[in-house]
Amino acid sequence: MSKENEQQSKLEIKRHSLAHVLAAAVLEVFPETKFGYGPPVENGFYYDFELPRTLVPEDLPIIEEKMKNIIKQNFPLEHKTISIEEAKSHYDKLNQKYKLELLEDLEKEGYKEVSVYKLGQFVDLCNGPHLESAGEINADSFKLTRISGAYWKGDENQPMLQRVYGVAFNNKKELKKYLKELEEAEKRNHRKIGKEMDLFANFEEIGQGLPVWLPNGYAMRKTLEDYMLKMERLYGYEHIATPHINKAELFEKSGHLGFYQDSMYSPIEIDGQTFYLKPMNCPAAMMVYKRKPYSYRDLPYKLGEFGTVYRYEKSGELHGLQRVRGFTQNDAHVFCTSDQLKSQIKEILEMMVKFYINLGFENYKFRLSLSDPENDKYIGSKEDWQEAEDTIRQVLQEEKMEFTEKKGEAVFYGPKIDVQAVNVFGKEDTISTIQIDFNLPERFDLNYIDKNGDKKRPFVIHRALIGSMERFFAFLIEYYAGKFPLWLAPKQVKILPVSDKFNEYARKIKRQLLEKDIRVELDDSDESLGKKIAEATTQKVPYMLVVGEKEKESDSVAVRHREGKKQEVLKVDEFLKKVEDEIINKK
Repeated sequence: MSKENEQQSKLEIKRHSLAHVLAAAVLEVFPETKFGYGPPVENGFYYDFELPRTLVPEDLPIIEEKMKNIIKQNFPLEHKTISIEEAKSHYDKLNQKYKLELLEDLEKEGYKEVSVYKLGQFVDLCNGPHLESAGEINADSFKLTRISGAYWKGDENQPMLQRVYGVAFNNKKELKKYLKELEEAEKRNHRKIGKEMDLFANFEEIGQGLPVWLPNGYAMRKTLEDYMLKMERLYGYEHIATPHINKAELFEKSGHLGFYQDSMYSPIEIDGQTFYLKPMNCPAAMMVYKRKPYSYRDLPYKLGEFGTVYRYEKSGELHGLQRVRGFTQNDAHVFCTSDQLKSQIKEILEMMVKFYINLGFENYKFRLSLSDPENDKYIGSKEDWQEAEDTIRQVLQEEKMEFTEKKGEAVFYGPKIDVQAVNVFGKEDTISTIQIDFNLPERFDLNYIDKNGDKKRPFVIHRALIGSMERFFAFLIEYYAGKFPLWLAPKQVKILPVSDKFNEYARKIKRQLLEKDIRVELDDSDESLGKKIAEATTQKVPYMLVVGEKEKESDSVAVRHREGKKQEVLKVDEFLKKVEDEIINKK
């Protein structure tokens, strides 16, 4: 094991031990506590509890102080292996119903003995490993951060428990650095900024996980859709729109009802036929290809769709725009011959790079998911898999793309490339995917006629440059902290008259901007200029135009950028030219 991996392993053990220290501390504060479980997680740990009252943020410092006292007393973490019966007797006396349920599950799986760890008065079911004693923990290297609700076993039909989260690092310096990043991350939280900028909203009456795009958010979404439609047309794509519900027959043919049904919604019965909300756009795209015969001269055939799909997510896992139940994908399906595979993957990568440049993304890398030769789960011939994997690798190498290979991580129906965008904190998010599919062409019996007049299977490439619009926008909001590039900003310009005497002049400028398809808003309220500027700054509008007597007389505007306090006086025509140039060139 490398030194870095060894250090990370020790840190994970420390975090796991801290979850037990947290539980022991909560037991001191609330002797009636019913315990769920508490694992280590990325950057820290958590534990789930059923408590006699709802926790509030003010409880965290109290619990934290109890944890530090346990560390100071240096209680050992004592390990034992005991029989299931002994464990059941122990937890039955303490009325620990969740632990008893876990023991019943283990008994059904055939376990006769279980591993437990004792820390002070707290005894937990756990396989470890743990530190020898609580005193090995640096009391300045962890902090409790937040409280949330969590369904027992992640099942929304089970009781809601209270989850306490903590973070932990090797030392105080690392913790301080992380907490500073956490504070910055909260400022960039897409739900917080989405509310401040009026981008999207969730309504209980509409349904959880079904976000509504508000006018500002929709303006951005439409701008991005138009951009992508234009780019795809330039690369030879045609576009389709397929229904939100499809017959069960289609999903039986595609295999989704066999391997994906748990993520699909309940069937809809109409006139004696069964329909489903579509979880994917792919099956309908296969039908579009299959509607007529093709020769090798007709390929590649490229189909694009902004299609809305619906997938079941547990309510406890829903999160803003990142985890939703209905979302729109920038889907595309490329049908090509073996000889065209390399050029098509190369072209898709070219599109991606152009897109990222226009968005201002500079830090991204590629992850190539490959098959495991020792596993026989894969659909398609070994020859096709080898050709596809070799071709993708070759293109990435020729294009000098930074990439890592992950053997055994390919899904059963084909290798893929995931594009990992790196956010301001170094965290990776998958924003685009290129997926080769050997499954659907076989299931739908897709063919083309080659040069010799023989039937051949086309290669099918699934391609999603944006992936999910909702998830992508969550990333975009946090990446820019709401300060979007001018071409994408929901409101590009805000006009601020000094007083109502100049409202008419301001309306004239607004008309000129609207004629140039610039998204503009006029603040003709009775508020002071200072308040108007503050409001526009909060909304993160790229340009503010202050207009008063001097501007009216000279047919000009005082231009103020959201990043500075200086004003530049420009003729209206000059400003229009400047803004148009920035929008067209995606500056």
